[in-house]
Amino acid sequence: MKKLDNYLTEEQLEYFRGRLLNWKAELLKESEEVRELLEEKHIEPDPIDSACNLANQAFELRTKDRARKLIHKIDQAIEKINNGTYGYCEETGEPIGLKRLEARPIATLCIAAQEKHEKMERDYREDAINAK
Repeated sequence: MKKLDNYLTEEQLEYFRGRLLNWKAELLKESEEVRELLEEKHIEPDPIDSACNLANQAFELRTKDRARKLIHKIDQAIEKINNGTYGYCEETGEPIGLKRLEARPIATLCIAAQEKHEKMERDYREDAINAK
């Protein structure tokens, strides 16, 4: 990995660490709220209300799972800050770029590598659809 001494300053790294920690705290708070909602017992005599309740619970579970995955990515980004690899593309070793990190602080790929992965995913989906 090609490291640039002046790529990310200590102040920038601390800024991103703060953003990541705040994001994680928000997700944990939301996750706790979802857990409390799911633990509430809802006995609905009406089958339609019961079905709506089940659909809402399924949605909340998907939301909680998404938060769990994001928290894992946030923890990985914080670890990269700690070990000095934050902000570098996992595929090319090139800097990800401040604008991209500002937009997505958990980014692990530079734009070129991300676009390559997205193209491969689209091609794979199209191949799978065409094979049916």
